[in-house]
Amino acid sequence: QMQLVESGGGLVQAGGSLRLSCAASGHSISTYAMGWFRQAPGKEREFVASISGSGEFKDYADAVKGRFTISRDNAKNTVYLQMNNLKVEDTAVYYCAVRYPYYGSRRKGDYNYWGQGTQVTVSS
Repeated sequence: QMQLVESGGGLVQAGGSLRLSCAASGHSISTYAMGWFRQAPGKEREFVASISGSGEFKDYADAVKGRFTISRDNAKNTVYLQMNNLKVEDTAVYYCAVRYPYYGSRRKGDYNYWGQGTQVTVSS
């Protein structure tokens, strides 16, 4: 069974940057799509970004396009989310997830395994 562990969250001022990591174990992720989602208090979990198995296809939510970059290192079985120019509204728990088909999806129900999440707090 695959396990995902996120790290890299923290407290940052608006305009700052953070890099989240998601390390997978139990199975290689090299042929699977990976996604990042986030959930703010009182809100639904929402799509942030996804990346296909070999990294050639990437998709971003409009709210983060141009500020966030998803990438992966299949040799390290790890996916990253580089977050620049952070805004207060980016405050949320960020989750990574794996989707067994090759291509990503914006629907959380399409993902098979989830990490436990990492808190990102952006102060004004």
